[in-house]
Amino acid sequence: MADQIRVNSDPRAAVTGDSVKPIDLRKRPRIGEIIIQTMLYACGFISIFTTIGIVYVLGHESLAFFASDEVGLVEFFTNTVWQPQIGEFGILPLVNSTMMVTVIALIVAIPLGLAMAIYMAEYASERVRAFLKPVIELLAGIPTVVYGFFALTFVTPWLREIFGRDVVQIYNVMSAGLVVGILITPIIATLSEDALSAVPSGLRQASLGLGATKWETAIRVVVPAAFSGIVAASIVAMSRAIGETMVVALAAGASPQFTFNPFLPAETMTGHIARISGGDLSYQSIDYNSIFAIGLVLFFMTLILNIASRMIVRRFREVYE
Repeated sequence: MADQIRVNSDPRAAVTGDSVKPIDLRKRPRIGEIIIQTMLYACGFISIFTTIGIVYVLGHESLAFFASDEVGLVEFFTNTVWQPQIGEFGILPLVNSTMMVTVIALIVAIPLGLAMAIYMAEYASERVRAFLKPVIELLAGIPTVVYGFFALTFVTPWLREIFGRDVVQIYNVMSAGLVVGILITPIIATLSEDALSAVPSGLRQASLGLGATKWETAIRVVVPAAFSGIVAASIVAMSRAIGETMVVALAAGASPQFTFNPFLPAETMTGHIARISGGDLSYQSIDYNSIFAIGLVLFFMTLILNIASRMIVRRFREVYE
């Protein structure tokens, strides 16, 4: 009797009449889950393989560039002249122009984007937010070539009317930077609004209960609480500005000169790659290989920004229970 009770108490067994039948608790394969899991693994592998392939191509072609007798690694990073026709390969003019466009774009985009985010998260009603947010995101869907012609045909004449035609050239960095700022504003606005909306409402209620106004609550409580998300949004927008091509190719010009005057023409890294790639270059020539060296520098710049973004988010992230 005791043995019968012990057998019947086994959770892996089921009593059927006078016999004890073991229950099979092994995981049964499901075809649908296996297919989904395989697809997810394949997508992850493709993304990793694509990144490795990009790094390999850029690195392989860049080694061919730096192995040439006409260019040296020190000269590449310190020379302020980029003229491949005469053997001058200094990337500083291209990097300087790229950073000038990016800084001008951030000066425009961060205040506008953050103001839009604060309004949508703290002041706008649900109906207004549901209408306004897709309209703002629609700006990011406009082709960049349209932004480029907008900068060339509207912003540049406007700048020349304000500052003078002798001061502002037809192709200039300022026009490109302003329009790139408009281009990246939706990124900052959308991501910052998500970060502000994620702040618990209890913080707002506590601030209002202590007598703070709605504006003081938004600026002194909500924005600091969402600081990590706002910084991450700004860095993502900065990466987007660095990698912008068509706007700078059309509005900034094709003159790789080392200058800090935003009203003069200049050429960014992406603009130079676009211009040279469309020309008649012989394969494995030094001009051809220089494109990959510039692309490798651009890749590491965006990689450093992404790493910095993750570090900042991890450092300043606020966790609420």
